Amino acid sequence: MEPEYNFETNNSNQSFNEIIGHIEDILIEPEFQETQLHFLEKYWKEFDSEEENKLIYMNIFEEYHKTIENYIETNLKKIIPEFSMESLLKYLSDYNSELEGEVFEILYALTDFLAFKEMVLDYKAVKEGKIQDLSTGIIITPINH
Repeated sequence: MEPEYNFETNNSNQSFNEIIGHIEDILIEPEFQETQLHFLEKYWKEFDSEEENKLIYMNIFEEYHKTIENYIETNLKKIIPEFSMESLLKYLSDYNSELEGEVFEILYALTDFLAFKEMVLDYKAVKEGKIQDLSTGIIITPINH
């Protein structure tokens, strides 16, 4: 059995940044995007913006957590066999106030229910046309023809 990656003992900024770089690569893969989109499509109608949470939200959150965590961990272990998602999530929770960026938002949605709910509600707002979907990209055209 291979030893698990431990950020407390192995941690250097370089190794942490390397792992985050690999996670960023995984998160932009079409297969990950499809996995997350499928999940959001399946459940966005269940959520509302009321302050009181429904019991089903926790079941959905747990399913999301397992699905996305498993996807990331499986793909990272292909690159870093000793990688431990548990160790990464603990490290992230210890330093969450210091870390910013989209990759961290996705990782926080794995452990923070409110971050997860906000992500689903943002997706719902796009689906209902309440906010514009900017995920399709920007087209740049020259002003001189």
